[in-house]
Amino acid sequence: MGKASYIFNPEIETMPREKMELLQLKRLKETVRRCYENVSFHRENMDRAGVTPDDIQTLEDLQKLPFMVKSDLRENYPFKLFAVDMSQVVRIHGSSGTKGKPTIVGYTKNDIENWAEVVARAVCAAGGRPGDMFHNAYGYGLFTGGLGLHYGVEKMGGTVVPVSGGNTARQITLIQDFQPRGISATPSYTLNIVEEMKKLGLDPRKTNLAYGIFGAEPWTEEMRAQLEEELDIKAIDIYGLSEVIGPGVSIECYEAQDGLHIAEDHFLPEVIDPETGEVLPYGEEGELVFTSLTKEAFPVIRYRTGDIASLNPEKCKCGRTTIRMSRIKGRIDDMFIVRGVNVFPTEIESVLLAVDELAPHYQVVLSREGVMDSCEVHCEVTTEFYRKMSASNEETVQLTEMVRNHLKEALGISVGLKLCKPRTLPRSEGKAIRIIDKREKVS
Repeated sequence: MGKASYIFNPEIETMPREKMELLQLKRLKETVRRCYENVSFHRENMDRAGVTPDDIQTLEDLQKLPFMVKSDLRENYPFKLFAVDMSQVVRIHGSSGTKGKPTIVGYTKNDIENWAEVVARAVCAAGGRPGDMFHNAYGYGLFTGGLGLHYGVEKMGGTVVPVSGGNTARQITLIQDFQPRGISATPSYTLNIVEEMKKLGLDPRKTNLAYGIFGAEPWTEEMRAQLEEELDIKAIDIYGLSEVIGPGVSIECYEAQDGLHIAEDHFLPEVIDPETGEVLPYGEEGELVFTSLTKEAFPVIRYRTGDIASLNPEKCKCGRTTIRMSRIKGRIDDMFIVRGVNVFPTEIESVLLAVDELAPHYQVVLSREGVMDSCEVHCEVTTEFYRKMSASNEETVQLTEMVRNHLKEALGISVGLKLCKPRTLPRSEGKAIRIIDKREKVS
């Protein structure tokens, strides 16, 4: 395909900053007015803050508006945040509801078309092009991943293989027989596919795959290197969440893989201090916040995502001028505190995946002994190293000590380490479960 990715919508994706900001302001005013006039939650929120739609005259005026958080969606379940009559809603998506009521979002016909547009841009940025066969292993259903990628690939002009998640043997058969150029899935499940291919005596590098679009869970540069090495592809990070639209909010480009281009004609980003709510300057890390600019059924204003990232406004070498967000470091609610130290699972993953003797499958087990929290990392070793473990305990002791030292250096605290036999930790067909918290809940 050459060095340059195909730009699906050059007019928008290479738009000068001044012109983009004028478009954003026009759409921001329309969104704020739509929310105020049609959604009692937003009207009451703005009234309490002493703000009216007429007060929004510049993009900086966005900061006058109050934040939305995930609990607002649950408290207004199922449809109280919709800004249109239900007769105009053509589709509903939602979360799994594992922590109570699911969060429900709706789409009008225009919303679905806009969503397909931003995903088509995303797939092209990742290395896709019209005519591609695309293997979609994201789950279909209320989860936005499967259908989000599906309609975007079709909009791009590609052929979708709607495999969904699970049934790994069938995934492998279709990858071999259909010879897709692109694949999408969670990174952890993709490594599961790789592992199964090797068990069958197949070489994962000898497929037709050229690029993979991976997301729905935080993952590291070390995980990227492993995916690219195992499959001989470009591994591209995609970002999205159902509350904002689903996948396609932002994506890395094939050329740079240096920050995720935000579809900022549809989504206005901010990064804030999660403690104070203060807007942070470009380059500083904080909580990512989005305001939708075109959503009709389910607009959001200053929605706090809980994801940790930073923003970069510099033009990218791929030619796109849209603001880029850094890769997600982790989620505020995924962060755990052990002996006063904040720890993100991705920090642990970076250490483990840099060690050749360890397989890319791990879990973090948190427990409490008396009043002290403890953290133990369970990680599988490779099949090759396991044979050595069986023959000699000395190498196991040395590896354990080395990894524990690396973890202490990276995290700032000592943690336990348990080396596990190959294929003994649970595998996921969707998002990997990284944290097992056995601490007693203290009220």
